[in-house]
Amino acid sequence: MEDDDASATGTPSRPDNVGTYLIHRLQSLGVSHVFGVPGDYVLGFFKQLNDSELNLVTTCDELNAGYAADAYARIRGIGAVCVTYSVGGLKVVNATAQAYAEKSPLVVIAGAPGIKERIGNPLLHHKVRTFDTQRKVFAEVTIASTVLDDPSTACGEIDRVLSEALRVSRPVYIELPRDMTFAPVKLPDPAPVMREAASDQNALQSAVDEAVMTINSAEQPVVIAGVELHRFGLQDKLLAFIDKVRIPVAATILAKSVVGEYHPLYIGIYEGAMGFESVRNYVESSDCLIVLGAFMTDVNLGQYTAHIDQEKAIYVTSEQCSIRHLHYAHVRLHDFLDGLISAPLTPRTPHDLPRPRSMEPFLTKRGRKITVKRLFERLNWALEDNTVVIADVGDALFGGLDLITHRRTEFLSPGYYLSLGFAVPASIGAQLANPNLRPLVLVGDGAFQMTGIEVSTVARLGLNPIIVVLNNYGYATERPLEDGPFNDLQVWQYSLIPEIVGAGKGTVATTEDELNHALDAAQAYTKGFTIIEVQLDPHDSSPALQRLTEGLAKKIR
Repeated sequence: MEDDDASATGTPSRPDNVGTYLIHRLQSLGVSHVFGVPGDYVLGFFKQLNDSELNLVTTCDELNAGYAADAYARIRGIGAVCVTYSVGGLKVVNATAQAYAEKSPLVVIAGAPGIKERIGNPLLHHKVRTFDTQRKVFAEVTIASTVLDDPSTACGEIDRVLSEALRVSRPVYIELPRDMTFAPVKLPDPAPVMREAASDQNALQSAVDEAVMTINSAEQPVVIAGVELHRFGLQDKLLAFIDKVRIPVAATILAKSVVGEYHPLYIGIYEGAMGFESVRNYVESSDCLIVLGAFMTDVNLGQYTAHIDQEKAIYVTSEQCSIRHLHYAHVRLHDFLDGLISAPLTPRTPHDLPRPRSMEPFLTKRGRKITVKRLFERLNWALEDNTVVIADVGDALFGGLDLITHRRTEFLSPGYYLSLGFAVPASIGAQLANPNLRPLVLVGDGAFQMTGIEVSTVARLGLNPIIVVLNNYGYATERPLEDGPFNDLQVWQYSLIPEIVGAGKGTVATTEDELNHALDAAQAYTKGFTIIEVQLDPHDSSPALQRLTEGLAKKIR
């Protein structure tokens, strides 16, 4: 329902109602696309979006819209998803939870029944328990939330919530009752959206001084770079620091490609027993670990097989700063990096650094059955300067960790939350966020059957990802943990999906030479998407996944 005097015309250049102000603020933060699925409680706002300079991207499913917006945020710095009340909003909760867990600034906009419609507590469609149920659910998976139920405070609430999304790089929730969409507003005085709080200068100086003394007295300092360096756009500062002091750097799983992997000081991914022994030995023999923006999660730490000695650690994130057992309150990560860059640190000449594996020539043997190990060795040769690898959960992720990305931030995956089905819809958000990138989507058959329907949206938008389906006939990650018929799936003919969608190309690869030909053809075909179904042995997996599942199996049993 809309107010009688509401206008449904296009978005004015100067916002004059709640909906157009929200659009204006999203645009000012660099949002160019909003993902979602329409519904009656949000149709008025969809019309405003459609008439604005923003690009409205409707997907096949609300959860997938959330994944696409999350990927968009990881590349662009902020993303937005817009859905209707409850039946749409509650489907986005999982994507929002992932964004919260992995610190992605996702803005969830949900339509809702009008404020006037709620009088007398009627049983309106999509209502669950109370009109406040949806907001309460999202309060658990967002850093800030608001219901725009008062035009006089709506602009301030929009600014407050968006500021929080950028300040801590986590999702926020904005509920828009449909009778508020066109409600007139008085514009506030222009105020920049806050991106980061200031550090306590005394604490900052003390922390930097302590860090400088610790680093200068160390013989083998090592940086462990975490995902927050990506989320807060701090890669340039990280590079300025390591290039100045010549300290080698490793990345965590979640932060893969936060540093270009051909950088001479990059030594690989540190992931405990899941990773290469040379990287593990070098990091764990360090007498000074400089851990910047990293999450100490079970997966990042190789099921806690990683050993980080607190007595040797400088650990700084957006939320805490500690040096050995000293804690410094209100020290921000970006300020700490600035302090290190300008500090009197002694440059090093590191020797005998472990190097990421060089790519051996991929010599195919005609008719040889493809294995997971050989698949990823060949995929390494498919990476180009404009490739962004988007890996789903399972061997798509763990095998993909051995790929050598050419530049920074060219590997996206839910490496902590581990939600199956991220990759295909994420490819939409990633390519729209940066049209210069071409996604290489790595997805298992289980994950594809969850969200692969979004190839329909890929086709409609004319995008051209290369989608590699690792078909191992079920949930192969679970089989080493506890096998049974619950891990089996109906076998699809994935290569025929382009015929159903009416766009793209599909092929099957069972041998090395078939895979080689399929990848060459996919790279040459840029007018649409390609699905390559790689048929694998159900019990074959990458060495990294084997090490992970062995550790998990011990916990289960």
